[in-house]
Amino acid sequence: MPPETVTAAGGAAAAPTTPTIVLIGAPGSGKSTVGALLADRLGVPFVDVDTVIEERAGKPIAEIFADDGEPAFRELEAAVTLELLDRPGVLSLGGGAVTSARIREALVGHRVIWLKVTAGTAAKRVGLNTARPLLLGNVHGTLVKLLAERQPLYAAVATEALDVDELQPVAIVDALIGTSS
Repeated sequence: MPPETVTAAGGAAAAPTTPTIVLIGAPGSGKSTVGALLADRLGVPFVDVDTVIEERAGKPIAEIFADDGEPAFRELEAAVTLELLDRPGVLSLGGGAVTSARIREALVGHRVIWLKVTAGTAAKRVGLNTARPLLLGNVHGTLVKLLAERQPLYAAVATEALDVDELQPVAIVDALIGTSS
């Protein structure tokens, strides 16, 4: 049984706390956009882990990678994710968060929705975005590699999966609301 309770009218049911809905997926899958829309529709808070990391570090993720390296970023990502995971609302994880065993273990018991996207669609959505340090250079080729590595991890932690290649953000939210009861 999914942990999220939604009323027939589509709003969040009254409860002392609303369990966290966690969005996972590749860069460009729409986690941040869909997360904000979903939270708004449910009347719950939305938090993007990458945004919190940037606020706490005082610099963009690309600079964290450049200045401190990916291992330091992943440690910060794990600490922030584990802290935010038990807060009510919708939480968008970074695309690589599932590479952390600590995060994968902490996701057990949460409603975890995998926004599935192909490398081609993800590449079109992210373009040549220099704010995504792992995607510099051959964006499509890098996404193919990342998806091959991460898809088994996404599948292992997801309680639901939705193919989003052909869907606009509002349609994704409509589909998720429809599966929330």
